[in-house]
Amino acid sequence: MKFKYILYIIIIGFLFSCKPELEDYAVSSGSADFSTYVALGNSLTAGYANGALYRSGQMYSYPSILAEQFKKAGGGEFVQPLLDGEYGILPGKLKLGYATDCLGATSLAPVPDQGNLDPLVPVGYAVNNLGVPGAKSFHLVAPGYGNLAGVPVGTANPYYARFASSQVATVIGDAIAQTPTFYTLWIGSNDVLGYATSGGIGDTITGQNTFAYVLNTILMSMNATGAKGAVANIPDIVSAPFFTTIPPNGYVVTQGQADTLNLFLGGFGFQYQAGPNYFIIEDPTSQLGFRQMVQGELLLLTLPQDSLKCAYWGGFDPVLQQPVPIPRQYVLTTAEVNSINAAVEGYNATISQLASQYGLALVDANTISKELRDGLVYNGETISSTFVTGNGFSLDGIHLTPKGYALIANLFIESINQQFGATLPEVNLVDYPANELP
Repeated sequence: MKFKYILYIIIIGFLFSCKPELEDYAVSSGSADFSTYVALGNSLTAGYANGALYRSGQMYSYPSILAEQFKKAGGGEFVQPLLDGEYGILPGKLKLGYATDCLGATSLAPVPDQGNLDPLVPVGYAVNNLGVPGAKSFHLVAPGYGNLAGVPVGTANPYYARFASSQVATVIGDAIAQTPTFYTLWIGSNDVLGYATSGGIGDTITGQNTFAYVLNTILMSMNATGAKGAVANIPDIVSAPFFTTIPPNGYVVTQGQADTLNLFLGGFGFQYQAGPNYFIIEDPTSQLGFRQMVQGELLLLTLPQDSLKCAYWGGFDPVLQQPVPIPRQYVLTTAEVNSINAAVEGYNATISQLASQYGLALVDANTISKELRDGLVYNGETISSTFVTGNGFSLDGIHLTPKGYALIANLFIESINQQFGATLPEVNLVDYPANELP
């Protein structure tokens, strides 16, 4: 019996001696050099979330997460233009709270997170995270985009004005001035996003030739420094919860209501049945100036919910006995969705071609954004684009949670390891928070 116990101890000791330790996997930069890392991009690079840029969000930016992993393979310090507070320099930050609608029902919903804003003053030092919320591709090469005097009149960006090296500086120039050894670039979403979030009427889509010229200029300039890098493509814009949360067929009626609607509108091609039906929207190209939505068209998260519930938007006013179409700025029509998708497809073809030309790691943010629609299991937990509860997107429906940014950081790490033969460890999504409950 004593021999049996000794045998067990020997076996257990052997098993533990064979267990691989973290030290057995040497972390290496491969052919890359992470000693001076700069990040170029827009709000997705800056760590923007919940409708604002604020300190804790910046701490969870994907470049900040990447920089910590780079340090394990010779990376240096990574400086961000950190704010002091948690409310940003402009109003608009959201938090989860309780809201009461026009029907008197109280539920969990995004509500304003109010507090003292940070003053708009220059930080006074060079930064490695050059992500500028609101920046389009061509803004990175535009002199004066960080001119503090131009902010009040709309000719400059307040976020870049905080850390621009001079009143005539360019974002790309400030990046090159740091003599980077490695860089990441994630730009182009805003070149189409402004058009999308305004219902196709408040902005324009950057032309394909302009985008290609600017992106090549940026990459050629960075390549001339000798730095290696990684570039991410454009996500599937219309997969974000900003465009998918409110269903286009959310107009629910009884059979009696459907009969009344068909009586008034059936002769114009409208069709109603008991249950969910497509909302009515403004359409200046239609005979009546309005029509029902069709499959594939989208409603924006900015659409006032109380107007749907109590002002008959998208339906029929029984008192006035007339339809109440949803205004255009809250809708993306089939033609507008097609324009958005075509722009993203064209941009991504350019990004792929230039990444290959300049020997960059290519990060496929587009595919992962589509996969998030159905949800995916990563690090043992589910992450999706479901609004509020999906873990991936913050409360503005466009930008990511810390968990979402950690996922993006891992995509960069995966591509960098593959392109440059590095062995950077990925981060564990479990260690990063999602939307906080009240």
